[in-house]
Amino acid sequence: MAETVTPTVGNPPPPPASTARERRGWYLYDWANSAFQTTVITVFLGPFLTTVTELAAGCELGADSCDGYVHPLGIRVAAGSYYPYLISLSVLLTVFVLPVIGAVADRSAHKRRLLGAAAFTGAGATIAMALVTGERYLLGGALFLVANISFGAAVVVYNSFLPQLGGPDERDGISSRGWAIGYLGGGVLLALNLVAVTMFSEEGNPQRTLDLARWSIVSAGVWWAVFTLVPLRWLREHPAAAALRGGGNVLGDGFRQLGRTLREIKAYPLTLYFLLAFLVYNDGIQTVITLASQYGTEELHLEQGTLIVTILLVQFLAFGGALGLGALARRIGAWKTVLLSLVLWTAVIIAAFRLPEKAPLPFMILGGAIGLVLGGSQALSRSLFSQLIPAGKEGEYYGFYEISDKGTSWLGPLAFGLVFQLTQSYRVGLVSLLIFFVIGFALLAAVPIRRAIVAAGNTPPRVL
Repeated sequence: MAETVTPTVGNPPPPPASTARERRGWYLYDWANSAFQTTVITVFLGPFLTTVTELAAGCELGADSCDGYVHPLGIRVAAGSYYPYLISLSVLLTVFVLPVIGAVADRSAHKRRLLGAAAFTGAGATIAMALVTGERYLLGGALFLVANISFGAAVVVYNSFLPQLGGPDERDGISSRGWAIGYLGGGVLLALNLVAVTMFSEEGNPQRTLDLARWSIVSAGVWWAVFTLVPLRWLREHPAAAALRGGGNVLGDGFRQLGRTLREIKAYPLTLYFLLAFLVYNDGIQTVITLASQYGTEELHLEQGTLIVTILLVQFLAFGGALGLGALARRIGAWKTVLLSLVLWTAVIIAAFRLPEKAPLPFMILGGAIGLVLGGSQALSRSLFSQLIPAGKEGEYYGFYEISDKGTSWLGPLAFGLVFQLTQSYRVGLVSLLIFFVIGFALLAAVPIRRAIVAAGNTPPRVL
């Protein structure tokens, strides 16, 4: 049965009503791509690529610590800083790529094709990690850059569907359900990898551990590609206002439209202010997610199995956390709920700094706390931003948004990497992330959110 979409004030007529089947297709892309975020970014890639880099730096496989250096492009880099620096580099590249992808999506009548092209490119690069053996840290870094940028590009297109799937009062729920389904998908694949690691690992054989990590990464690429086929079939192409007005080359028109948007964006200063707040606090969130496994292995000296169990715990608790914070948002509003989540994130960082070494239980308890706030803070930020976007420019604005969304933070990893290179301490690097949550909270608290939604030409939801 078709569901109605609430019309907005001052905007063109609403797009055709979305269907339950279309929404399920949209949820399932989160199921597909969360395998990359969870299995690759959160658990395996950091320790895997760091180990490969340490081998290239002359360190022994399985050593407790490594003070070696590698020299990509002639630049002296500590082996432990290589992966955080790669994350920062990938985001510097996405700054140029993602807004253009968003502008193209707004002018294209074939969003599904764009989603499929980006998703299959990223999945292919992830599967190609099977070739990263021995000391091939440069190949691993290059494939990661392709996969992570493609991941971000696909999410830009995916997010741009959200305003077409529901009205102002529906989007918090739609976004929260998407995140929740994504955490389930990521958790299922991670559980399968946990079984594989448990069954096939050998104590005292670090090479076997490294091989298992590599094939777990490959499995995420396969999962991503296969399950992307479902949303590509179920999602519908809604008419794009920009595409109906335009003509000619979509890519060229996309660049020109992006230029116009950059000139006109000053007309929406409150939207920009919210985006700035999001870029700051979500950079901290993404850095914690991305570097958690590296912190666990290198600083806390935890076994790979402990890390997988903890992240698995995070995934399934995040399913409930996303739905729970979504329910809280219906009572007190998404804006207040996100602010509350940032207070909880600050407490998480302080607790993580005090974790003892080689103690799995405290690490798992902290992981559970992360799971309860993780999904909700991200899902509600996404739906809240959808209220601040002028009609017809969803892709472009989500292109800017995605610069600091799933796996694409850059200031946090850069700060973490620099602090580690100066101090050789992962704990001190972790503390440097507190500033992102404190400043992000202050910036978000200063946004007059109802006035910002009206200024963008949209109708505010009943509760903010």
